[in-house]
Amino acid sequence: MEILADKLRPQKLSDVVGQEHLIGKDKILTNLVKNKKIFSMILYGSPGTGKTSIAYALSKELGLRTKFLNATVSKKEDFDNAIAEAKFYGDLLLVVDEIHRMNKDKQDILLPFIENGTIILIGLTTSNPYHNINPAIRSRCQIFSLHEMQEEDIIKVLTKATKTLEGLKTNKKTLEYIASLSSGDVRNALNLLEMAYYSTTKHEIDIAIIKSINSKPVFLHDKNEDGHYDVLSALQKSIRGSDVDATLHYLGRLIEAEDLESIIRRFSVIAYEDIGLANPGIGPRLNAAIEAALRVGLPEARIPLAEIAIEMALSPKSNSAVMAIDKVLEDIHKGNIGTVPSHIKNGNPNYLYPHNYPNDWVKQEYLPEKLRGTKYYFPKNNLVENNLNKVHKEMKGEK
Repeated sequence: MEILADKLRPQKLSDVVGQEHLIGKDKILTNLVKNKKIFSMILYGSPGTGKTSIAYALSKELGLRTKFLNATVSKKEDFDNAIAEAKFYGDLLLVVDEIHRMNKDKQDILLPFIENGTIILIGLTTSNPYHNINPAIRSRCQIFSLHEMQEEDIIKVLTKATKTLEGLKTNKKTLEYIASLSSGDVRNALNLLEMAYYSTTKHEIDIAIIKSINSKPVFLHDKNEDGHYDVLSALQKSIRGSDVDATLHYLGRLIEAEDLESIIRRFSVIAYEDIGLANPGIGPRLNAAIEAALRVGLPEARIPLAEIAIEMALSPKSNSAVMAIDKVLEDIHKGNIGTVPSHIKNGNPNYLYPHNYPNDWVKQEYLPEKLRGTKYYFPKNNLVENNLNKVHKEMKGEK
């Protein structure tokens, strides 16, 4: 049975809702259609943003011979057949969903035909093409990024859909509620509307009916997709920027996805990369919070994780240790190393043992001769590092 989302596939670009930056008046895809010209392209965006609809509309409006394949489920033979069809007719528009999952065999057989224009490729992907699509394919395609659908756009699509469902009785508030649950995914909104329609004998849909089917917003979070790393990046940058509310928001999204492993790993990085010497006690406190979270599991794990997240967001920050070790490694990679001074080599009797001297310090050289005077560590201005430097100077008898 044809689902509602497929019934509503647009026949022309002007039927597509949203993505005005690509299909609005005098925008690039609109002008390509006007000029009866199409090039290989990759449409990149979150689920339900209209990638397939745009590809379908381009095919219909330009009247092109088209084949739809999926890089995950379509076999090599399917791609061979597409090439044979393209050779026979002289051209073919090939739409490949989940193109980031296309293996090397399929890529290799397609490349020469994309190159010579026998096949016009439209790749659809939710994954960043600059990271996850073969450069040879990517270089032969224009890349267009699709924006997340706004709720008002989803409501427009739902309103149109209501006219195709015979006998449907609903209201604007219910459509608004469905849109609010969809997290920008039009397909999900249409599927929810259709399920609600067939779940009642009188086809009367209100908010109560929708809540009985799905009371939680769609949560788009897949560890294998870029959205996962975007949320982790946003979490770290929110803590680094000391925005406690944003920190809790992104932590909540990871908790909702039950992704404790990623939370723990990213928190451990943040504690030493972003907070560092400004608050060295954060490491042990984080470990205690992690241990508690793992011991109690979800949903209770959210409590110690929220507490340590708040503390990390509000903590003073310092990346002085990161900057120092990275500068050291940069020198090493350049071969700027030098020989270990002889007096600190193993077993050398000329070594001066600091604990035999006042303040447990004695003046002697430790860096290789070619690196004498090199500074790697530049302290940040915070209470802990200021105190460390003060004690260090006092130990050496400096003011």
